[in-house]
Amino acid sequence: MTKPTSRAPLSADLLPATGAWRVGDPVGDRRFVEVTPGRPFSLEGGGVLRGVTVAYETWGTLAPDASNAVLICHALTGDSHAAGDSEVGGASKGWWHRLIGPGRAVDTDELFVVCVNVLGGCQGSTGPSSIDPTTDRPYGSTFPTITIRDIVRSQKAVADELGVERWLAVIGGSMGGMQALEWAVMYPDRVGGLVAIATTAAASAQQIAYSSVQRSAIVLDPNWNGGDYYDAAPGAGPHGGLAVAREMAHITYRTESEFAERFDRKQFDSLDTGFTAWQRFQVESYLDRQGEKLVRRFDANSYLAIARAMDLHDIGRGRAGIDRALARITAPVLTMAIDSDALYPPYQQEQLRDLIAANGGTVTHGVIHCVEGHDGFLTCPDQVGAAVAPFLAQLRNHPRTEI
Repeated sequence: MTKPTSRAPLSADLLPATGAWRVGDPVGDRRFVEVTPGRPFSLEGGGVLRGVTVAYETWGTLAPDASNAVLICHALTGDSHAAGDSEVGGASKGWWHRLIGPGRAVDTDELFVVCVNVLGGCQGSTGPSSIDPTTDRPYGSTFPTITIRDIVRSQKAVADELGVERWLAVIGGSMGGMQALEWAVMYPDRVGGLVAIATTAAASAQQIAYSSVQRSAIVLDPNWNGGDYYDAAPGAGPHGGLAVAREMAHITYRTESEFAERFDRKQFDSLDTGFTAWQRFQVESYLDRQGEKLVRRFDANSYLAIARAMDLHDIGRGRAGIDRALARITAPVLTMAIDSDALYPPYQQEQLRDLIAANGGTVTHGVIHCVEGHDGFLTCPDQVGAAVAPFLAQLRNHPRTEI
């Protein structure tokens, strides 16, 4: 085996400038709704978007009175394909497929489940890779700063389109939990129950620090080109920066003990015949694969936009603080922590639990026990489901305030 003498490259010649879904690509199970037909969509930070569309997918059948609708909110690099098998024009198997489906914890035999690709995303919703109607070119560097509140306001258009006056529940983990919290604060009369997993009332300094370094990795890639790279040939986009950002993030999503158990010091490139600077251990090869997989299905500018929205997340901004904001929640709440989560530590979910309870809210708290760290809300769906299923059953069987 030839010894690597430089950083192992990604398969650059095969990698697109963006992994975004573009108009003309296979639609798959996506459905689309215009957010403010004929009007601009004003953003919390002062910007404006025109011609905003969001993509969403659904599972199950909506009850005649729309009482069985559940909104699932995805995390940073997720999309609307939360459940189901791989499909043309879609992601691989749904990112929460073990939780959502017939007979599963979020039972689509009984529930109508909706997942919306977030504003700023790259899988059908308006984002930096979308065409700006004022220029007929991708937004790229001109895409404005968005917030979690902007994302939730765009999701409201889907609820209105479907005739859902009140979600039975809004469920999300990580950034999805941020959206769920904002739904319950912004539209308390439209949320029957709230499930917030591995999330926080406001992004912490450390979370912002991790995000800053990841975003810097993207913008320091010369192929990022200030955000205007959509005409680049395959292999000439900012795949290096996006892959490194993903690898850094993935380290924060997992734990030392998991990496030790899975990889220890096992070699990928042999060290038997001498050392060079870039012979890889198996953990390095694993991270490289994670980076390349994301490049093939995501967009560097969307990563920047959504990660910044997470940095800006503060449920108390403009509402006299977190305590006062959480007092607006009228729905029963299920908070869940992951015992090994170093990125969104359990104390953050315990703070949510305690403040909601102190304000007279109805709140239940659960803990996921798994070695995978923050990613446990995705990798340990059986434990998530064991708490979510009875919570949803109680929401269906009791008036909204009796749980």
